[in-house]
Formats: sequence, C-alpha cells, structure tokens
Amino acid sequence: MELFLKVLEVVTPVIALAIVGFAWVRMGLEYSVQFVTRLTMTLGVPCLIFTALMNTEIDPAAIRSLTLASVAAYGLLSAGFAGLLFLGKLSQRTYLGPLIFGNTGNLGLPLALFAFGPAGFDYAVVVFAVMILWSFTFGVWIVAGGGGFGKVLKEPIVAATVLGAVFLWQGWKTPAAVTNTLELTGQMAIPLMLITLGVAVARLRPGGVWLAVALSALKIVACAGLGWLLGTAFGLDPVARAVLMLQLSTPIAVTSYMLAEKYGADAHAVAGLVVVSTSMSIAALPLLLALVL
Repeated sequence: MELFLKVLEVVTPVIALAIVGFAWVRMGLEYSVQFVTRLTMTLGVPCLIFTALMNTEIDPAAIRSLTLASVAAYGLLSAGFAGLLFLGKLSQRTYLGPLIFGNTGNLGLPLALFAFGPAGFDYAVVVFAVMILWSFTFGVWIVAGGGGFGKVLKEPIVAATVLGAVFLWQGWKTPAAVTNTLELTGQMAIPLMLITLGVAVARLRPGGVWLAVALSALKIVACAGLGWLLGTAFGLDPVARAVLMLQLSTPIAVTSYMLAEKYGADAHAVAGLVVVSTSMSIAALPLLLALVL
C-alpha cells in the first residue's frame, strides 16, 4: 500500500498538469504547441539534464556493469520492438521511440530513491543517462525519419547529456550562480511539457485507445523481463538489478510526445500512449517493486 501511494503521489502531478492543458483547449484558449515545444526541447530540458547529471555522486567502479547492462538492454529493446512493429505494420517513427524509452527521470528516479535508498538512486541515474543518450541520438534519428545524423548532432539535449556526463565523471561543478540559473531554467521544462501533453490529449482520437493499452502492457512485461535477464547475466547485485528492471519498465515519457510533435510523427497517437501507460503504471510499478523487494 505504501508503494502504491508513492507511485500515486508521483503520478498525480503528471495527471493534474495534463488536465490543465486539456481544459485550456476545451475553453477555446490559444496555445502555441510549436513555440512551447521549441522552448522546452532547446532550453529547458537540456538544462534539466545537465544539472541532474552534474549533481549526482556515483562510484565509477560500482556502476560499470550496470552501464553495460543498460546499453545492452536498450539495444535489444530497439531491435525487438522494431521487428514487432514491422510485423504489425505499425509506424516505426510513431511507435518505436515510445516503446523503447520510459519516464526514467520524473518517475524512475524518485521511485528508486524511495524503494532502495541513495544507492538505488545512484544506480537509477546511470540508467537514466544511458537512456537519454540513446533516446536523443538513435531515438531522434528514428522519429525524424532517418537521414544523416546531422539533425541529431544539432540537438541541444545531446550536448547537454554528454557535457553532464563529463562533469559527473570528472567531479566538476559549475559556479553556484551558474548552477542556480541552470536549475531554475530546467525547472520550467516538466510543467510545460505536461500541459502541452494535455493539449494533445484534448484532440486524441478514441480509436487508438485499445492499441495504446495493448502496446503499453507489452512494454511493461517485455522490459521487466529483459531487465531481470540482463541483470542476472551481467552479475548485478540485487539492488542494481531491481533498479534496472524498474527503470526499463517506467511508462512512456512525455518527451516522446514532444519529439513526435517536433518532427512530424503522429503526436496524437503518442499522447495516447503516454496517458494510457502512465495510468497503467499506478498498478504495475508497485506490483513490480513488490516482486523485487
């Protein structure tokens, strides 16, 4: 019950801010999705990622195996879900990214801290960093429709993640005034993204709901199973393996919707996946944690 309440506590702001965006559209008020998307993806999210990585304290020797396991996990998920979508004749641009990448930041990090303490949080940040790098390189390449990696290299999020990883590795810190500015800028990203999600949900096509339910359920089961298998294969300790399972199984992140909107994929379908998978996680994640604790 306590874990259920913690998941509900984390998910409630997601739902509440999405309702704000939903109501905003229903009241006929103006909302520029294009402007908000560009603002958050170019400025807010990069600052958020950089400061999160820079401020994390991790022992490099203790996380090497988890890093390798995380890389293997996202590689296998990419190949497996790509094959599944091909067989199902579903759009790779629209569905592949959301199926691979979960909400490892907003949901995974606080849950790992609550369930496993500071060590669990540090492990969760490792998986988060691997996910961000894969999401905003391969993930952007997929949703943008392929082509050269010029688009990927121009993404501020990629530069922010790499720079944050370097600062983490070297133990560097920016001056306090710079850190405070970056943290304040990054704090705007999540509320704006969630409100924009609500705007998209207001125009969501009901016909895609059952597909969203099926894909969301498949993602949870496949990711949890793969996390357990790789955690065992790479010899992770019980906490690291549990964190890997948790992070891989988190619901689809709102950033998947923002990327779909930015690069012209079916953003409405992705919005449905975000809402459905987040709702399902209220029951699924406490059950998963109960199995691994």
